[in-house]
Amino acid sequence: MHILFAEDDEIIAAGVVYALQSEGWEVSHCNSVGRALQALAQREIDFALLDLSLSDGSGYAIFERIRKTPGIPVIFLTAADDEGNTVRALEMGADDYITKPFRLRELLARIKSVLRRCNDGTSDILTLPGVKIDTAKAKVWKEGAEAPLTAMEYRLLLTFAQNKERVFTRAQILQNLWDVAGNFVNDNTLTVYIKRLREKLGENVVLTVRGLGYKAGE
Repeated sequence: MHILFAEDDEIIAAGVVYALQSEGWEVSHCNSVGRALQALAQREIDFALLDLSLSDGSGYAIFERIRKTPGIPVIFLTAADDEGNTVRALEMGADDYITKPFRLRELLARIKSVLRRCNDGTSDILTLPGVKIDTAKAKVWKEGAEAPLTAMEYRLLLTFAQNKERVFTRAQILQNLWDVAGNFVNDNTLTVYIKRLREKLGENVVLTVRGLGYKAGE
C-alpha cells in the first residue's frame, strides 16, 4: 500500500513515517501542499494522511485533488482545538480524523480500521493497474481522469476486474459477452475490444496468457 503523508512538522513526520514503514507500507512524505500535489501527479496512492495546516496552505487543497479519484481513504490530522475544521473535513467526505498530539499505536489502529471498512465487501470501487472503476456509477478513471468507454468495453473490463485471479479463454469471454443488440460478440470483435481497452487504459490492464487466453493486470 502506498500512503501519501502530508505533514510539515519534521519531528512528527519522522515518527509517523517510521511507524508506517514498519507496517510494510510505502510512504511519500510531503511537507507542503505544493509537494503533495506534485506527488499525486507523479503516481497513484492508496491512502492519504493529511495535516490540515501546512506551511503553504491547507490539507483541504490536497483532499480536493484526491477526491477526483474515488476510493482513496483519507484521514486528517488536526489540532486539538480545531473542532470547526474537523467537522468540515468529515462533511467533505474524510474517513476519519485524529487530533494532535497522538500516539503512533492509535494512528496505526485508526488507519487499519478505515482500511477494514473500505475492504469489507461494501465498496463500489474496483481497481486494475492505473485504473479505478466505480461500479455504482459505471464510470472508469485512468490516473485520475475519467476514461470514456463504450458499453461493451466497460462490460469486458468488469469481467476482468471482478475476477482478478482467473484466466479466461477467448471462448469463455465470447460465451458471456453480448453486444447491445443481444447478439454474440465474434472473435474478431473481441480482439478489437481488448485492443481498445489497452489503448484507453494502458497495456497492463489486460494481460495475455500465452496459449490460454487473458487475465486482469497485476
